[in-house]
Amino acid sequence: MSGTAGRAHGTILTVTPNPSLDRTYEIPGLARGAVLRAGADRVDPGGKGVNVSCALTAAGRRTIAVLPLGGPEGALLARLLEERGIEVAGVPVRGSTRVNISLAEPNGTLTKINAPGPELTGREAGALLDRVEAPGGCAAAPAADGARAGGAGTDGAGHGTADGTVNGAGHGTADGTANGAADGTADGTAVGIAWIVCCGSLPGGLSSGWYAELVRRCNLRGVRVALDTSGPALRAALRERPDVVKPNADELAEAVGRPLATVGDAVKAAEELRTSGARAVLASLGATGQLLADATGTYFASAPAPAVRSDVGAGDASLAGFLAAGGSGPGALASAVAYGAAAVQLPGSAMPRPADVRPEAVSVTTRPPLDHPLGRPLAGPPPDEAELAAGPENTAATENTAGPENTANTANDADGAVR
Repeated sequence: MSGTAGRAHGTILTVTPNPSLDRTYEIPGLARGAVLRAGADRVDPGGKGVNVSCALTAAGRRTIAVLPLGGPEGALLARLLEERGIEVAGVPVRGSTRVNISLAEPNGTLTKINAPGPELTGREAGALLDRVEAPGGCAAAPAADGARAGGAGTDGAGHGTADGTVNGAGHGTADGTANGAADGTADGTAVGIAWIVCCGSLPGGLSSGWYAELVRRCNLRGVRVALDTSGPALRAALRERPDVVKPNADELAEAVGRPLATVGDAVKAAEELRTSGARAVLASLGATGQLLADATGTYFASAPAPAVRSDVGAGDASLAGFLAAGGSGPGALASAVAYGAAAVQLPGSAMPRPADVRPEAVSVTTRPPLDHPLGRPLAGPPPDEAELAAGPENTAATENTAGPENTANTANDADGAVR
């Protein structure tokens, strides 16, 4: 997708309450108590919402990353994001942004050490919630099909700019285009926020109802919300009816309070989440594939994938692919699976670019293999596969002819990464 096409679809704002710097070391093997020498290492901006922003930017979509930033680590995180062309709407905090460590072995085994992150004060927690509104979030006009564009001459914080532009981040633009609260297009029209994407765990100082309050505010203003979290934060937010929730298999089981053994179990659990408030459920089912349940029905998708290099952030890439393709329907599901499969081939938490993605390899069906065990790859395409239209981005969900040796789907780690 070109940058112009991406802008025509509106800005996607991501919220990452507990971001990180992700340092990845590639090692020959993990031996406890030994001195290990890395063959390669890299530092990437991290956190689930941050990863979504990185993948969307690579796909040509304009995105704003809202996140707390503290210490030299926070300054480096902001610089890395800006170098990738991502607008940063940061909230200064007293604690330092966390640093997470990943140890990647040649066989695809990944050992992760995630730091807890800083504890936010009550004032910082409130400022983060308000910041979502200030740079063009809940206070902004919804995009495209329900647009309420911000008026020229104001920014997202309610201050006029010298050249009459609309600027959610509070900075004027030289050419009179709109930013933040209403995304500017080449012809001068305004396009608002398409989605607000809330991702990841909540740091200390934020209550389990923090996401729920954010979803409530966005619903009042007609802005669509995608939510990728788990546990009490997910359960609280469901009551506010988010547009999409994205659990992995373990998180889906936790949400319904019972183990899930088959795809059919996952389908029932997804419908229970919809009954509890979610308008749509995008669930990653390990090596088996991915599932989408919404008001139009239930869809299942799978794709072949080569050996895993790193699964850090692959689930976030999957959510980005879903939103980049419109955020609804089988075409968006196919895009989600393609993005997740591409991400596992990359080092560290690097996000795929459009050239890395193979949507044509994805199979989508309206008849999930209900009796198939979760976590086990399908030995070929789903049974009785129906070829489905791919949606506005023409992301074809074509027949997958891969044999048993070539049907490695994407698996999920505990953070929802698809591998």
